[in-house]
Amino acid sequence: MSSLIRNMTWKEYHSKVEDHILILPVGSTEQHGPHLPLGVDSIISERYSHAIAQKVKAVIAPTINFGYKSQPASGGGPLFPGTVDLNGATLTSLIYDVLKEFIDDGWKKILIMSGHYENDAFLAEACDLLLRNQKEAYPKILLTNWWDNISQEILPVIFDEVEFKGWAMEHAAITETSMMMYFTPDLVHENLITDDAIENPPTYQRFPPSETLIPSSGCLYTGKSSTAEKGRLIVDDVVNNIISILKKEFTVSEVKYV
Repeated sequence: MSSLIRNMTWKEYHSKVEDHILILPVGSTEQHGPHLPLGVDSIISERYSHAIAQKVKAVIAPTINFGYKSQPASGGGPLFPGTVDLNGATLTSLIYDVLKEFIDDGWKKILIMSGHYENDAFLAEACDLLLRNQKEAYPKILLTNWWDNISQEILPVIFDEVEFKGWAMEHAAITETSMMMYFTPDLVHENLITDDAIENPPTYQRFPPSETLIPSSGCLYTGKSSTAEKGRLIVDDVVNNIISILKKEFTVSEVKYV
């Protein structure tokens, strides 16, 4: 049976509430350079959700495909066609309402899998507002992402040809490109990967955003040296680390591992 909620009948869905984890993938619709599709953040968060659901009893909610605004130095912001952003209050309300509906259905173990850096504060706000007056230990919501779950020891393998400049610079660069090569190689235009980069990332934000801050390609750092094998290495490492979190937070008696 599919782990996707959207493919279930209401009875199939209801039968999972007691002993499964609910995973909510959250991404964005945003430019990712000339070589990657607009849905990178959503695709990656959804594929991670599937990988996790292969190792634990979990169901996957419909992906939230819109996210909070990126600034030019962390993704391009409003400077590129195809980037569709939500205001912070809108995203907070959306996540709050969706989580409330799931909790009302009886879910007590929820994992939010984020694929868009700028979403995290608003996802956390929605969880806090929803559960801050919760008197009991459950329901429990875990919020995480892929970049905070990469083991430090694999970074030299990923960045074997170029220097690691920090996660903000990895927008459409080596890690995202490698994961997309692994997850959905048909959506990666390898011949369009550039060496473009921001020479000196700003230490401030400007409103309205500068149109000359980042390269015209929308890439903040080079995607050269990306490979599907690097993507597999990242994914396997991140999934194992997230599974460890689930085992810690949702004990074995609460989650029946397969």
